[in-house]
Amino acid sequence: MSEETEHVECLIIGSGPAGYTAAIYAARADLKPVMYTGMVPGGQLTQTTDVENFPGYPEGIMGPVMMEDFRIQAERFGTQIRFGYASSVDFSSTPHKVIIDESKTILADTVIIATGASAKWLGLESEQKYNGFGVSACAVCDGFFFKGQDVAIVGAGDTAAEEATYLAKLCRKVHMLVRRDEFRASKAMQNRVLNTPNIEIHYNSDTKEILGDGKNVTGILVSNNITGEEETIKVSGFFVAIGHNPNTDIFNGWLDMDETGYLITQPNSTKTNIEGVFACGDAQDKLWRQAITAAGTGCMAALEAERYLAAKEDA
Repeated sequence: MSEETEHVECLIIGSGPAGYTAAIYAARADLKPVMYTGMVPGGQLTQTTDVENFPGYPEGIMGPVMMEDFRIQAERFGTQIRFGYASSVDFSSTPHKVIIDESKTILADTVIIATGASAKWLGLESEQKYNGFGVSACAVCDGFFFKGQDVAIVGAGDTAAEEATYLAKLCRKVHMLVRRDEFRASKAMQNRVLNTPNIEIHYNSDTKEILGDGKNVTGILVSNNITGEEETIKVSGFFVAIGHNPNTDIFNGWLDMDETGYLITQPNSTKTNIEGVFACGDAQDKLWRQAITAAGTGCMAALEAERYLAAKEDA
């Protein structure tokens, strides 16, 4: 083999809670895992501030610090962690072929996919400016910080409706911004929103700007897309619930996925439709999307990879 081709027992694509947990378990099983972190080492949590709902951190912890702890633990057991991204794959034969940075070929006996998902954003400059300082794409993660305060949420689907009712239990008032004159959510979820007294629905509403004092969110500028009338609403939190995009494009045509691009795994398993290829974390989970559940599926993927390799040796 040339120096641009390398054979490994276990390749982990992507970092974050799922990837790092898979690395810890795979390394302890002596699979000698090699991880390529992707362009954002540590994943979505590196773009958050306080994490208070992950077990083991009773005082809470900053997202980037927690991901650094995960990395150190994975390396402690012998995981090779490398910065780089998977640019293409070929799962037509074994070992599986993965191209890194469009140049290096990895031949892997097992592949664990932990590429995660990316939140869809509105595209406002102020949205990114205050991301982590009042702007969030996860109400379950960050709603607690706005207990007793006024917040806004944008979205009209089931996720937005569910997160709005969740926030309503914590916050004084929830302004729900719906861009059309109706919801896309199911009737059951619509009824939950409509029957929650502290949720105020703003139909035909576009978010023009997120307002702040330079440090934190203080309000939003909303425009009625029918009348053009603008309104400033005072809030301290702004939640974006317009969906996520799984980072799975390179597996299109190889792995089974749903209409959105989430990888489909077998029931109670991380196995994909390709033998020896496993998927964990937000790349295959569109329902829970929590660090703790991602870590759990990372553990599952490593254990299944270990069993797969052991079965091949015994055959």
